[in-house]
Amino acid sequence: MTQYTLGPVIARISVPEAATAPRAAPVARWRLARSAPLVNQAVIAGLTIVAAVSSAVVPVLAVTDVASVWGGVVLALAGLGFAALMVWRPGLARAELLVPAVDFIAIGLLRFGTGDARSPFLAAVLLPLVWIAAKPGRQHIVYPLVGTVITFAVPIVLDPDDLIASEMVRLVFVILVFAAVAGVTNELARQADLRLRFAQQRRRQAESEISEAALVQRSLLPDSHDDIPVELTTRGICLPARTVGGDFYDWYPTAHGAAFTLGDVMGKGVAAGMIAAVVRSLVRTASSPGAPEASIGSAAEGMRSGPGADQFTTCFHFQIARDGTTHWVDAGHGLSVLLRADGDDEWLRSDDLPIGVGTEWAPQRTVLGPGDVVVSVSDGVLDLFGGDLDAPERFRDFLRTHRDPDELVAAVQELGGSVDHEDDVTLLAVRYEGPVAPAA
Repeated sequence: MTQYTLGPVIARISVPEAATAPRAAPVARWRLARSAPLVNQAVIAGLTIVAAVSSAVVPVLAVTDVASVWGGVVLALAGLGFAALMVWRPGLARAELLVPAVDFIAIGLLRFGTGDARSPFLAAVLLPLVWIAAKPGRQHIVYPLVGTVITFAVPIVLDPDDLIASEMVRLVFVILVFAAVAGVTNELARQADLRLRFAQQRRRQAESEISEAALVQRSLLPDSHDDIPVELTTRGICLPARTVGGDFYDWYPTAHGAAFTLGDVMGKGVAAGMIAAVVRSLVRTASSPGAPEASIGSAAEGMRSGPGADQFTTCFHFQIARDGTTHWVDAGHGLSVLLRADGDDEWLRSDDLPIGVGTEWAPQRTVLGPGDVVVSVSDGVLDLFGGDLDAPERFRDFLRTHRDPDELVAAVQELGGSVDHEDDVTLLAVRYEGPVAPAA
């Protein structure tokens, strides 16, 4: 998990390891490609052995030359040994085509030893043929064609007296058919390779766009609290479940103090991140000191006429004046707690609906005393405490022992890094330090 520290405040946003660590998929594909010749040859060698044994034990299968049958088996096994050696010595992969070339001879020997034209094992030549033809490049149509000719030429070389004109015509036709198979196989492999390359290009483009979106989202989080009144201490943390998340928090100065927002957009990923950016911008733009409901109403109006009209966002927006007077609106969020300096605590909730669902929001008023802390979280934080109906109370107990904003953020950071979470984890904590005496 990659963390980003934004300025002097403890404001972090994380990118899941899958987005930053080297991907395992290319390594797996490389290992599969390196072992593919061994797998291919194991199939061919196994079928060759089965054919030889079957010819020896099944009376109806003719055996015209025992030495040729077992000679084919020996060649197939030699190819298997070379394929195994290629796995351990990758440099030998340049000579990979030697293995199917040996197979063409081995199948020719098997065919000759089991009745030549009457041999039931002729179809085995398709295995090395497809092996070669499936490789990219039109030259891999010619190679299996030559290999097929070798397979049919082996019996002719070993017994030229048995060649008749009709057999020659049949062999030519079969070779043409196998050549067509090689051509079709090569074309299908070429098209599959083009589709794979296109998909990989699209994936790389999507990953690049997601990375850029993550950078944009990180830039939208507040990177400083220099403009926040000294009466307030602000801390925030955001751990997206994906590279881009639908949670956000924000703070900015107002005429009488500062305003704070924590929002949770329905859904995850880039789409939710885009909606989060829009909602954040609308709330901030419509900021009205002492009237948080105006900011939420303006954001809701903007979303109704925008691309996020079919999505909703829960939001907690509050404004704290220098004297501790706090006006807040809870738009369907319900996950904000006021921790009093004397040890008491209370939920800051309302019956109002989220942005995108509700139309009106009632402002609430609370007065903070020195040392009081307002904490607002997304529901992903509750997942760190079990995610069940009792999670809010367990989280509330957790807050009672982590009242300091710095300590609280560090503890949530540790929890978020030690447990898998399917939802974004976001927390905003603001402590009111009390009125500051004017400088003499």
